[in-house]
Amino acid sequence: MAWKSTFFTFGKVLLGIFLFLILVALFTLKKVDRSPISEQDFYGETFANLENLAFEDGKGEAWLAGWGKANMTPKNPAQLVGYAPRGEYEFVEDSSFVKSIILGNGIQQIAWLNFELLIVHPVLAEAITQRVQRDFPEINQLHFTATHTHSGIGGYMPGPLGEFAFGGFDQKIVDLISEKSIVALKEAQSSLDTVSLSFRKSDAGTLVSNRFVKDGPFDPYVRQLIFTKKSGKKATLLTYSAHATCLSSKFMGLSGDYPFYLMQELEQEEYEFSIYAAGTVGSHRPMPMGNSPEDIRAYARSLDSLTRLKMTKFATIKNPRIKTGTLAIGLREPHLRISDNIRIRPWLFEKLLGETNPHFDITLLGNTLIISSSGEISGVFYQKWEQLAEEKGLNLLITTFNGGYIGYITPDELYDEHYHEVREMNWFGPGNGYYFDELIRQIITTARL
Repeated sequence: MAWKSTFFTFGKVLLGIFLFLILVALFTLKKVDRSPISEQDFYGETFANLENLAFEDGKGEAWLAGWGKANMTPKNPAQLVGYAPRGEYEFVEDSSFVKSIILGNGIQQIAWLNFELLIVHPVLAEAITQRVQRDFPEINQLHFTATHTHSGIGGYMPGPLGEFAFGGFDQKIVDLISEKSIVALKEAQSSLDTVSLSFRKSDAGTLVSNRFVKDGPFDPYVRQLIFTKKSGKKATLLTYSAHATCLSSKFMGLSGDYPFYLMQELEQEEYEFSIYAAGTVGSHRPMPMGNSPEDIRAYARSLDSLTRLKMTKFATIKNPRIKTGTLAIGLREPHLRISDNIRIRPWLFEKLLGETNPHFDITLLGNTLIISSSGEISGVFYQKWEQLAEEKGLNLLITTFNGGYIGYITPDELYDEHYHEVREMNWFGPGNGYYFDELIRQIITTARL
């Protein structure tokens, strides 16, 4: 009868394991909430906050701008961030920079800070913001942007997932980036001068495509702000929707990918200074001939050529008026899914990823509307947004990675497809495509010149 006793004991062990797994699942997993997003309390609250949003508004006599940069390459190798955990970079292919443009009108000032990083994590943004508020109280609004290179430095993302996949957290890296941001801003502030301000749009559709839906829609345009001093020296802030993923995930050098080489090309030809700010890169991939540094330099040269040869719009922004506001965005509970209808519980998401800082910074420069998003918005929405803006006499410029990260914002009809953008990286549940579409349309509709 020994075998019966052994079998009974084994059965108890299996039952215990099964019950334990059930408890773990109940404690860590939850069903996906598919209730209509427009019925959620946060939805109505966010639109009410938008309707009542207080803007700072000032009109001056002329545009004033200055620009500066600082090298933020660590003295010692740091973790590479992008694709998957890769360890420390083995060599420096390209130095990493923080760049800044300050724009004012004698009454208000805004500033862009641009980093050759994958994202700008809220912890990093907060550290820099505290320094900027202390050293530059005259700056009314600070826009964070990133090139979104997948071969940049890590060390600024706390939490277990940051430690596992995003280079962990190193206070020395945060201090380095913060200090160099101040250096770049000081150089920009010291070089302020009267400028003319222009908006330019060019068709670079042959160099980008929809990376998930074959022959699917995509945003083909390069959009630029151009700052021209009386001396003739020029700077540009440029956006494009192709992911900075030309380099292979096996490449172990520190690099800014194609945005770095594009800025080199721009500064060799037309501009003294350039910033590449990732645009609506969700769902968009670049179309280089290969993935070697030489191939990527060639891709950047082609993109530079198209910005000049296939211009579709050029407009001078004459009215030196600046309106600024910040809209906090309410979201569903976190929806990091492990299957079609099962997600991890919010407490576990927050433990793994920490804060996300969902918001828009909204800026109106004369008749040019700038929306800086903390969500990685898909460019497939852009055409109808831009059409609406043009009907109102507005130029539209959208950037991402603005001092936060809330995952991808993609069309809702793709939510149950097995693409990583809508499975692993759509962090706040179904309906966000509709939600952000409506939010941005409302911002455009209510923008007052």
